[in-house]
Amino acid sequence: MATRNVVKKDDPILRKQSRVVTKFDERLWELLDDMAETMYADEGVGLAAVQVASLKRAVVVDLQDGDGLTELINPVITHEEGIQYEIEGCLSIPGEYYETIRPEKITVEYDDRYGEHHVEDIDGFRAVCYCHEIDHTNGILFLDRLNPEPHDREELEERARMRRAEKNAKG
Repeated sequence: MATRNVVKKDDPILRKQSRVVTKFDERLWELLDDMAETMYADEGVGLAAVQVASLKRAVVVDLQDGDGLTELINPVITHEEGIQYEIEGCLSIPGEYYETIRPEKITVEYDDRYGEHHVEDIDGFRAVCYCHEIDHTNGILFLDRLNPEPHDREELEERARMRRAEKNAKG
């Protein structure tokens, strides 16, 4: 395993569509392992392959909530329900945090590293993370999902502090 360089905001690769993965082999496993190591090294909760300059529909997520690492290959959101507002950041856009609008609940279909198909119903912050990373595979950045309602900067910063405190309290 190795850490890889994370592509930054102005790189045009972030706006490209990722390709469907058809080979579930050692090259894919190495990519997934490197993505996880990169995500952990940069203290992120998710990373898409395009963020390490690989145009494969592959995503890793670990919310550090005890559920561990999830690898999603060829993820597709098949159902969305409700809305939620969340402060988001991105390893490709360091230091920038904004409030976004995301679905409260989603159903996502994906394959694991061995090609086994899964269907999951996800809600809350996990849904935000999955949507964020799946958007990356479609060339969409969280900046495209900003809440258009004006908010007081202090209010947004307080929400972000509360989110971090909740995360730290969980371990």
